[in-house]
Amino acid sequence: MLREDARREGKRYGLEDVLLISEVVPASSARKDYDDCTAKYGRYGIPIYLVVDPYAQEVVLHTQPTATGYIAAHTHKYGTGKLPIALADGRTFTLDLDELPRPEPEADAR
Repeated sequence: MLREDARREGKRYGLEDVLLISEVVPASSARKDYDDCTAKYGRYGIPIYLVVDPYAQEVVLHTQPTATGYIAAHTHKYGTGKLPIALADGRTFTLDLDELPRPEPEADAR
């Protein structure tokens, strides 16, 4: 999610224009999203990193970036209503925790 007044620099936006990055964790890269990306986005100064984990049925909201990751991480379970997230530009992004993706149930093997 970008600032409303974000301006492109060539084909990209500057890191200072990024307010929130959200990723849905595939089973194959849970470690990457929880560890590697948390450290990377914190180092880049992204104010909010939101990890949606359909397998654990939870969302982890990382805030207060540092050179090594984030100071704060708050876990919110699926099915607990709406989660308002205050953005650095004064807007609020609301995530509906009742409407998040869930993994497909595995077909019965016979």
